[in-house]
Amino acid sequence: MSSTRRLIRALAELGPRYLPFADAATAELPLGRLLRLSLFQVTVGMAAVLLIGTLNRVMIVELDVPAWIVAVMLALPLLAAPFRALVGFRSDTHRSVLGWRRVPYLWFGTLLQFGGFAIMPFALLILSGDTTGPIVVGQVAAALAFVLVGAGLHTTQTVGLALATDLAPAHARPRVVALLCAMLLAGMMASAVVFGLALANFSAIRLIQVIQGAALATLVLNGIALWKQEPRDTSRRSAPARRFGEAWESYATQPLARRRLIATGLGTAGFSMQDILLEPYGGQILHLPVAATTALTAVLAVGGGIGLVTAARWLNRGGDPFRVAAAGAVIGIAAFSAVVFAAPLGSGSLFACGVALIGLGGGLFAHGTLTASMAGAQPEQTGLALGAWGAVQATAAGAAIAASGILRDLGSALAVSGRLGEGLAEASTGYLVVYHIEIGLLFATLVAIGPLVRRPGQPALSARPALP
Repeated sequence: MSSTRRLIRALAELGPRYLPFADAATAELPLGRLLRLSLFQVTVGMAAVLLIGTLNRVMIVELDVPAWIVAVMLALPLLAAPFRALVGFRSDTHRSVLGWRRVPYLWFGTLLQFGGFAIMPFALLILSGDTTGPIVVGQVAAALAFVLVGAGLHTTQTVGLALATDLAPAHARPRVVALLCAMLLAGMMASAVVFGLALANFSAIRLIQVIQGAALATLVLNGIALWKQEPRDTSRRSAPARRFGEAWESYATQPLARRRLIATGLGTAGFSMQDILLEPYGGQILHLPVAATTALTAVLAVGGGIGLVTAARWLNRGGDPFRVAAAGAVIGIAAFSAVVFAAPLGSGSLFACGVALIGLGGGLFAHGTLTASMAGAQPEQTGLALGAWGAVQATAAGAAIAASGILRDLGSALAVSGRLGEGLAEASTGYLVVYHIEIGLLFATLVAIGPLVRRPGQPALSARPALP
């Protein structure tokens, strides 16, 4: 009997040491409950992969939809990004008869995603012209589907992060953030594999099955995630109503709040412009095979995972989240420098090292800024603060990705025409222009973060207890 107890105790001690993120669990938020809550990040990652990766290729290659229509459709979900702050504020102040604040918005976001995915495959088939119906119906329905998915995705993630902040005690929030970000990466990677295998033999019926399967998975996983998570408090029904303008003014006038958002936007843009350029750069400039460029996604994800784990451990030892974010920006500068020098040196190894460092720096930066937003929020402004972070982050990423394609094409056209001089008349010039802009943005990020970094002897960001 005693040997059995010793074995159980040894296994319990083994978990936090060797299992990733096992130490994120606390008495207030046990590991099982935390993992269940993190499922909302899996559905967010699944939606992102389906929209940006799978449907991007399917619409252009298999359905012969014009590329400009595809670009417009994929940009539509970003229209909901600026409203994340409003959604977060509404979840902060919602007065429910049942005593919930976050759960209703999590469920509404889930239903929006489900509705968008439910009509999307039929809209895309009409949009492709492979039916007898008027194409304008497909255009309107596809636009509606993408807007619904985008609105649901942003709502679910904003309110889910706010709920995690409510439930996790202050000392465990860095580790909880790391786990939530890791679940987002896991959802993206697993979904990419599943969607790729499911659509290997493409057909209209298979497309309908895959997208509607994603709709059902979103409904089920988010339902499991929010089940019995938020404690009910019927006293909230009598709480005084607040206006968004007043709440935003109160939040924005906090010391250095605007600078925090500016730093988040600059850093996100700096890390995001490369999203659609790394694989073409490796293939066109470094002449890497398709298998090698495809593996870059895995290299980037591994680097990001290492960054998340490193940031969690750093913050767990009392580190400053802004210092973590600044370290990510510095690593990003070195990473893009490696990517730039890979072209004249013709080094695939240097390029792969740079890609891994981009993931590492991006993981540190995202974790640091998100943790700072969590820690700096007042109890009644958690949703607003995280919504503002998400709005800036998503909008900056979308604008940066769109601008990168335009800048790459413009730089290449000027270089090939000889307007930049004989020394720059290379195919790589367009890519290098973008990478140098990213380096400049990360330097600007460091300038913005500087006054935010905690000085020696200065108290840490304000913390507050978790909900029971």
